[in-house]
Amino acid sequence: MSDTTKKTKILNYINVFRGLAILLIIMGHTMQFGDAKNIVSIINCEFICGGTALFIFISGFLFQHLSYKFEYKTYLKKKWTNVIMPYLITALPGIFFCLYCPIAYKNAFDGLNPAIQIPLLISIGRVHNVPTWFIPMIIIFFLISYILLKLEKKNVLYKLLPFFFLLTIVLPRGEAEYESVMGLSYIDKYLVYVKYILSNFVHFISLYVFGMYCSSKKEIIDKFWDKRIIWILLFIISASLDIFLKYNYGFSNYTISKTFLTIIVLAYLKHYDEFILSKKKLNNALDFIAKYSFGIFFVHWYWLFVFNQIFNMKNVIQLQESTLMMFLVVIVRFFAVAILSLISLFIAKKLLLKINPEINTRKILGI
Repeated sequence: MSDTTKKTKILNYINVFRGLAILLIIMGHTMQFGDAKNIVSIINCEFICGGTALFIFISGFLFQHLSYKFEYKTYLKKKWTNVIMPYLITALPGIFFCLYCPIAYKNAFDGLNPAIQIPLLISIGRVHNVPTWFIPMIIIFFLISYILLKLEKKNVLYKLLPFFFLLTIVLPRGEAEYESVMGLSYIDKYLVYVKYILSNFVHFISLYVFGMYCSSKKEIIDKFWDKRIIWILLFIISASLDIFLKYNYGFSNYTISKTFLTIIVLAYLKHYDEFILSKKKLNNALDFIAKYSFGIFFVHWYWLFVFNQIFNMKNVIQLQESTLMMFLVVIVRFFAVAILSLISLFIAKKLLLKINPEINTRKILGI
């Protein structure tokens, strides 16, 4: 087997990681409960929120893994086909919700002419489909891909990692909640969302480059395993510090603990890769979720909205009866949203292939 073949071979542990990452993202959106100042709620959110960090790490890892065949124009064309096109198509339900139930859907641009409103919504992602703020941010990474690889070849890029992680620590994720922009002009609202995307790019560049680094030096993942106790302790310490800061000062930075979690999960998945492969049913299930992960990312927020409307719930459920009861409720919601997302995508893909067996469903659904 040639070096090229080895390099392009799908890495099962990264594929499984991708499936687990999307499940954590869904957890972060469906399993929040309680007042933001409640210690139980803070602890819960510390462990389920911030899953985007894992997704960005994987994006950087896969980008470097396939970089040997990189050609800038071809790369951008593929990203247009496999990322931006399905984003535009799967945006349609969100656009519909924004236009026809703007209050329930929290459309900050309600009242604008749809001809103006729709391009604004598409360009920021955050409003019509909350998780898809990720798309305009990741497009920035696509645009600077040539620069990143040039810096890597000059042995400069990975030397900047300490600086990038310093940015992650001192510059937290942006804030762009619906309530925080109400009362602003449409232009100011839009600028808030643009700032949100740019600040998240700066905040997450460390994870993307770290993913590239781990891909370029895959042997380091085995060293992560050898030092796993240290990484687990660092995860516990960083998560505990984050909980303390959130509870006492209202400040949190999930990305630090999620970086250590990324290292831990990566180490365990690679170490037990052969074991997971030997369990065919388990591996096939994880592979199925991984293959549908991008599509799930695009549609799960819609199912969350529908679920909340049917059962008269909010995204963050308040502790009305007991912590245990709310925990059970959000578990049910998590499984409902995840399963409905998978089923709807599976059916949509089957229907598209039935209409046209030659159709590339990745261009439409991301799967």
